Amino acid sequence: MSGFLIAVAAVAVVLGFMILIHEFGHYAAAKLLGVRVEVFSIGFGKRLLGFRRGETDYRIAAIPLGGYVKMSGENPMDARTGDPAEFMSHPRWHRFIIAIAGPAMNILLAIGLLTVVYMVHFEYPVYLDQPAVVAWVEPDSPAAKAGLQMGDRIVRIDGIQNPTWEQVDPKVMLNPDQPLEITFQRGNKQFETTIVPEAAGTSQMGYVGWVADQPNTVTDLEAGMPAEKAGVKEGDVIVALDGNPVPAIAAMIQALKQTKDKPVELTVLRDGKPMTFRLQPVLADVQGVKEKRYRIGIQSIPTKVGKLPLAAAFQRSLEDNKKSSMLILELLQKLVRGKVSLRTVEGPIGIGRAAGQAASEKGWTPLMGLTAAISLNLGIFNLLPIPILDGGVILLLFVESLMRRDISLHIKERIYQAAFVFLVLFAVMVIYNDLAKTLPGMMQRLP
Repeated sequence: MSGFLIAVAAVAVVLGFMILIHEFGHYAAAKLLGVRVEVFSIGFGKRLLGFRRGETDYRIAAIPLGGYVKMSGENPMDARTGDPAEFMSHPRWHRFIIAIAGPAMNILLAIGLLTVVYMVHFEYPVYLDQPAVVAWVEPDSPAAKAGLQMGDRIVRIDGIQNPTWEQVDPKVMLNPDQPLEITFQRGNKQFETTIVPEAAGTSQMGYVGWVADQPNTVTDLEAGMPAEKAGVKEGDVIVALDGNPVPAIAAMIQALKQTKDKPVELTVLRDGKPMTFRLQPVLADVQGVKEKRYRIGIQSIPTKVGKLPLAAAFQRSLEDNKKSSMLILELLQKLVRGKVSLRTVEGPIGIGRAAGQAASEKGWTPLMGLTAAISLNLGIFNLLPIPILDGGVILLLFVESLMRRDISLHIKERIYQAAFVFLVLFAVMVIYNDLAKTLPGMMQRLP
């Protein structure tokens, strides 16, 4: 129950803060350009509390699923009085600035938060910026069927030459059941092949079954699990399982599928000295996977940790937000084309779960990093050319600029009605998808 309460509190703080920043963008731009703001609301529905200052009612409303800024004459269906403080009385470029200010604030927030995080704690997996050398290939996986072996180096994937794992991983994840052309090098020879990632896990992201070459260092131990009970420690280097070399943690996971609950001998190096532990795997849940697995409670994700000076942190934040933006847009494009499952989209339950997990970790940087990621997603989503959203307002302003006249109120009304129905249906699908990934019984009915 405490974990649930932490998740609820974390998601309320994160979403509330981002909504406040988003709506403040619209509010500040409107005020700057002389548009009267009637309401600044966090949440929708009935007003719970607030105060009035000048011409604006600042309030918190009953339904905490967003927020809004109500400007005079903003609704095209409202009667226009010609008051110069009304939204529709202002030139289109004023309305454009007001519309784009909200998403812009979210994107700037993402850049600013990541900059601060990187100045305090800059951490990322050691393999990400390394050449894409394969440490191990799961038997009967798409990678194995395509002919890849341990030690092969991926020198081209989907047109990217000499990629790092940071470039390879998104290509695989965003192309489930879609063929990818790759070239790999073995020794002095290069081979071309096609690999088809399979849709895996509750999110149905692409999976090929290869593992990046990286140290097999224990980075985390799950409390109460066999490895922790036996005395395995963080920093131990995993060498063998039952006397067989372990080239990657995934190879050990595969071996545990065969041995199930039979006792196994784990050999590690601690300060250069070999040590052996006898463990009995237990059947336990794995995050993001439907079925339980036999596990010993070890995690191995070696990372680089440090701090960046302000200029370097800002530059890295810009680069990472740009990469993330491109991935979000690619994901949206593939969703529209039906190339990826809707399961890849996280709704309020998924966001709450992630926020709770981040809030439970040591320090404040994990939650701030997650807030930056969600803020970026919110900013980009609001820029989509869907009426009602800020991007839809911008699209209609662009069309009207080309026409050199306003679109008729009758047509605008129909456009907004259709957009509202679309967004409601999309929200229902996302929430159902969230529930299906959370409740195992519903998972079987989710396409």
